[in-house]
Amino acid sequence: MSLFWRVFAANAAILIVGTLALVVYPGPLHEHRALLDLGVLLLAVLVMLVVNGLLLRHLLGPLERLTERMEAADVLRGGQRVPIDSVGEIGRLERTFNRMLERLEKERRDAGTRTLRAQEEERQRIARGLHDEAGQSMTAVLLQLKRLTANASPEQRAQLAEAQEVVKTSLDDIRRLAQELRPELLDHLGLASALAELASGFEQHTQVRVERRLERDLPPLDAQAELVLYRVAQESLTNVARHAQASEALLILERGKGSVVLRVIDNGQGFDSGHLEGGGLRGIRERALIVGAAVAIKPGPEGGVEVRLELPTGTT
Repeated sequence: MSLFWRVFAANAAILIVGTLALVVYPGPLHEHRALLDLGVLLLAVLVMLVVNGLLLRHLLGPLERLTERMEAADVLRGGQRVPIDSVGEIGRLERTFNRMLERLEKERRDAGTRTLRAQEEERQRIARGLHDEAGQSMTAVLLQLKRLTANASPEQRAQLAEAQEVVKTSLDDIRRLAQELRPELLDHLGLASALAELASGFEQHTQVRVERRLERDLPPLDAQAELVLYRVAQESLTNVARHAQASEALLILERGKGSVVLRVIDNGQGFDSGHLEGGGLRGIRERALIVGAAVAIKPGPEGGVEVRLELPTGTT
């Protein structure tokens, strides 16, 4: 039972008990009381109950609305605030809740920044290890197989050629993994080139065609913002491959009004309005929160899903 009905029931019980006391006590009064007087008394009690209910609804209504907004609040959906439209204790509670949201967002943003930095450092370390150690070892094996092929019999040459193909495939996989872990193009050629390479690799390994609309004349972005945009695009395409059952995707990077906008749209099966976001989509929201970007995950214009991230830059 809500607070409103608990308070209303308590007040109603007090009024009813008081009225019954007036009716039955003192005893001789009820013998001389006219039926009309009793009806007037009951009508007065009903009016008092109605007035009491209206007053309580007016006083406690903002508290119920605040409770609903608090239950729906999500730190990862940045910028959510409760309107300050009440006075007294409820107004203070609304302001306190907004300050708590601001503090939680800041703490989540700081924690996300530290986590992202640690993840990227670990990715870079693993990518370097794959490239410098595993990649060089596989290259040495490939060269050794080529030398053995020169002095081998025809039958052995066929077997060695098969072994070379296996090593080449493994070497390509290692290079692809290293590129996915740490996109070197992002450091050397910029965000648009890195996204174009990401889309090309995605097409090769998933058979999903990716149309690219990548503007290169963008406002200046710091390294962390570029990395977040790249990772959001990467995670969005990964979700397309895993869940969308799509045949085509659209990757857009464009200049907005004082912002940079990234959009990933697929023509897949989409998701229901009651769909619970999994770890991938929650990860996108966490990365967006780190750089203060707004993210929307919604049905696409022609079916499927659209992931839209808008990063403010302060320049037009």
